[in-house]
Amino acid sequence: MKTILIVDDEPAARYGLRRALEAKYRMAEADSAEAAREALPRERPDLVLLDVVLPGQDGLSFLKWMREQGSEVPVLMVSALDTAKTAVQALQLGAADYLVKGFELEELRQRVANLLKLATLEKENDSLRRRMAAEGEFGQMIGRSAEMRGAFETADRVAPTDSTVLILGESGTGKDLLAQEIHARSPRAAKPYVAVNCAALPETLIESELFGYERGAFTGAAQQKKGKFELASGGTIFLDEIGDMNPVTQAKVLRALENRTIERLGGTQSIPVDVRVISATHRNLPAEIRNGKFREDLFYRLRVVNIELPPLRAHKSDIAPLAEAFLQMHGTRLGRAMRLSREALAALEKYDWPGNVRELKNALERSAVLCRKEEIAAEDLPPEVAHGEAISAKQGGEDHDHGMDEQDFREAKRKFEVAYLMKQLVEHRWNVSRTASTIGLHRQSLQEKLRELGIRRPGRELMEEEG
Repeated sequence: MKTILIVDDEPAARYGLRRALEAKYRMAEADSAEAAREALPRERPDLVLLDVVLPGQDGLSFLKWMREQGSEVPVLMVSALDTAKTAVQALQLGAADYLVKGFELEELRQRVANLLKLATLEKENDSLRRRMAAEGEFGQMIGRSAEMRGAFETADRVAPTDSTVLILGESGTGKDLLAQEIHARSPRAAKPYVAVNCAALPETLIESELFGYERGAFTGAAQQKKGKFELASGGTIFLDEIGDMNPVTQAKVLRALENRTIERLGGTQSIPVDVRVISATHRNLPAEIRNGKFREDLFYRLRVVNIELPPLRAHKSDIAPLAEAFLQMHGTRLGRAMRLSREALAALEKYDWPGNVRELKNALERSAVLCRKEEIAAEDLPPEVAHGEAISAKQGGEDHDHGMDEQDFREAKRKFEVAYLMKQLVEHRWNVSRTASTIGLHRQSLQEKLRELGIRRPGRELMEEEG
């Protein structure tokens, strides 16, 4: 039998509520917030009927305390105060419903039944999500290896909290999908999820994107603009590739995390922001700290909970279920069933996937589109996958000595330049301006050199500001 705790200082009100519900539920009572604090662990209620006006601590303050303690027990506010402001405030603090005194008893019974049914469904969903995480599914992500299941289980445990999370992993491992699913499983799920790619934004723009600006803050600032932190208020902000953030912006992000306030560019007013921060990077942040490129104090603020997604080459046992899921998705879109031949699957499992799960998904989409048969053969796969040689390795030079064994100086110089520039471009995610700045060239000079050497980003023309 479900237990309902009534918290009301009026004996007559408690009596009326008890008589209306005691036929179907076990009832418990408390005449103050203090008494209710003691009753919660003792009675373990499935639902709380909470009055707004109480002696000492009021009902809204008690509700806030419950949520701060991590209690997820549904609360139905019952009050004589028929004001929209109080009702909205109660719902914002985590009340499940609000009922004004003077209600019909049947309405009370129906509201209580609905809330208990919803709570039961949520518990079942939580149990199902935990089981799926243990079996290798986490939202849109699939991974049955021990490494991936461990990452999913950690993410599932941290999702209902407000803890700051740092996700580590190479490009294409699914850091953004993991962040989205953590948000979707959090109490903030109904609030905004705002993603910012710190590597794709020029250093001159990232600060104004994150914190916004006031009118007239700089040339072109014709009107006030809210930043991503403000837009994410109440929800989650995902700072992707935070390792690429410049030191000045790092300091401001640190202040935002510590004080929960931000200032717009050109402004002097501190603006409170209620956001959960999830960040991600492919960089080795301890090494970046040693090199003076990343703040140590920010690092420890960001990695309250640390989740590492392994590269696909480290859990190749997941390639088969991933490939099956991707082919089913692509086949549904194309209107035909698709499957892999034994040789094609063997080629997929032999390849090292430098682009990780994203590269696998794109390779299978290409094969599904171009293959005219239901079964994809090894020869239908991209050449680098079929032959087991990554594009980046092929374009980095025909051999691995980068020209050191060449007799001709000009050819040796060309091979070295190709290998060196490919390495720098990959490290900077093919952002030409950032690569040029790092290696001490003007952007135009680097672009001319890339054209001269015939270097293009694998699978597409080289873009000027590719992130």
